[in-house]
Amino acid sequence: MQKQLANVKLLIVDELGYVPFSAVGAELLFEVFSRRYEQGATLVTSNLPFDEWTSVLGLERLTGALLDRLTHHVHILEMNGESYRLATSRKRQKMNAKSSASAEKGEPGSENTDATS
Repeated sequence: MQKQLANVKLLIVDELGYVPFSAVGAELLFEVFSRRYEQGATLVTSNLPFDEWTSVLGLERLTGALLDRLTHHVHILEMNGESYRLATSRKRQKMNAKSSASAEKGEPGSENTDATS
């Protein structure tokens, strides 16, 4: 599998840091990134700043070496602000609350169209 990951044109690693790696997992990730270094495009997303990656990967030396390879030829896009998923969820909750309130008042157009009703 490492050979396949090393040869894809674009490797996407989404939400790196969401779950901490075991020592073996961190070493395997390092191996994949090392094989891809200057060979293929890699896109990584993470909610963590680089200085917190050691808490996910475990070893400071391994994290430093991984970041060195990952950030050598790179474009870093730092996006701050509310999560798109969270904003969409909040908007949906507000719409559902308005629909429920309209239905309770018996307003026209607020009938429940759920097929299970």
